[in-house]
Amino acid sequence: MEKEHLIFGIRAIVEAIQAGKEVDKVFIQKEISGELMKDLMKVMKRANVNFSYVPVEKLNRLTPNNHQGAVASISPIGFIDLEHLVEATVESGKVPLFLILDQISDARNFGAIIRTAECTGVNGIIVQKAGSAPVNGDTVKTSAGAVFNVPICKVEHIKDAIFYLQGSGIKTVAATEKTDQNIYDIDLKEGVAIIMGSEDRGINPSVLKIVDEKAKLPMFGTIGSLNVSVACGAFLYEAVRQRS
Repeated sequence: MEKEHLIFGIRAIVEAIQAGKEVDKVFIQKEISGELMKDLMKVMKRANVNFSYVPVEKLNRLTPNNHQGAVASISPIGFIDLEHLVEATVESGKVPLFLILDQISDARNFGAIIRTAECTGVNGIIVQKAGSAPVNGDTVKTSAGAVFNVPICKVEHIKDAIFYLQGSGIKTVAATEKTDQNIYDIDLKEGVAIIMGSEDRGINPSVLKIVDEKAKLPMFGTIGSLNVSVACGAFLYEAVRQRS
């Protein structure tokens, strides 16, 4: 995690959140208490900031400074509103191609996906605020800087984003092995949002229930799955092929 993307100290984090900074995640020391910490918890919950409890050793590794039991990672980019993204894409005359990431948690996978998305002309990436990988130094490096070129939206709930896209005439296609339908049998020439699931659990079952289409990649080896960034690339390039 890049040092310039960290802030430490309870009061500093509170002020950053209240000032509207893009705080990706706050790491809180386990079993710590006090009035300042209570204030921080209130501010984080009010702003819906993602946080987790960690051992003090992790905080000490993040910074040698007096962190007071709290260290926050700040995103190096700004995030775009979903409605604005969809409206801008439609008004541009482009056939929409969006990517929804259902709680991809590894920053390097996230970065690799962003890099491929930039190369394939994705109009925007949609992630959920809670449970998603942060945009940190690893993300920036793995994306080869593409993170600064592809609009990224953070939403409260993936399902609400899907409903909004569907209401805007954009088809949603889930990448999942829980189907008999092949990705090569799906029409990706119209406006579409491709949904990729987390590294360990895949797409949430409640999300699978509401998508328009489900599709899988053909697998011929003994290993039953691909790395999510590789699978994402295969799906996106099939969209490129169909639209060429």
